[in-house]
Amino acid sequence: MNYQLKLRTPESNANLVFHAILFDAFKVNIVERYTGKGAKLCEVIIKVRTLDDQIINRKDGFVKIKLKGEDFDIYKNLIKTLTSYDYKNRLINRNKADEDFVHFVLRLVIINYNFS
Repeated sequence: MNYQLKLRTPESNANLVFHAILFDAFKVNIVERYTGKGAKLCEVIIKVRTLDDQIINRKDGFVKIKLKGEDFDIYKNLIKTLTSYDYKNRLINRNKADEDFVHFVLRLVIINYNFS
C-alpha cells in the first residue's frame, strides 16, 4: 500500500502539532497536544477520513482514537525518533523509521475502523 507521510503540517504551532498519512483510499490525521514550558506530549488523537474529507466512524460509532497506556508510550518513542537529530541528519535509516511509525498507526486504524 502506498503512503505519503506529512510530519508537522503548516497548521501546527507550539501546543498543537498535526501530522497526516495519505494512503491510496483514505487518510489518517494525527493531532498531538503539548503542555508546559518543556512542551511535554500529553495527548494524541487519531482520526480517519476519506480523501474528500468525509470522517469515517469507528466500529463502535465514535470518530476518534485517543491513545492511552502502552500505545501512548510506543507512539512517544516513535515520534521521538522522527524528531531526533539522527533522523533529521540522515544518520539512521529514515525509511525504516517512517515505516515503523506508519505501521503502528495503521495497526491502530485496522483494529478500530471498519472499511467496507
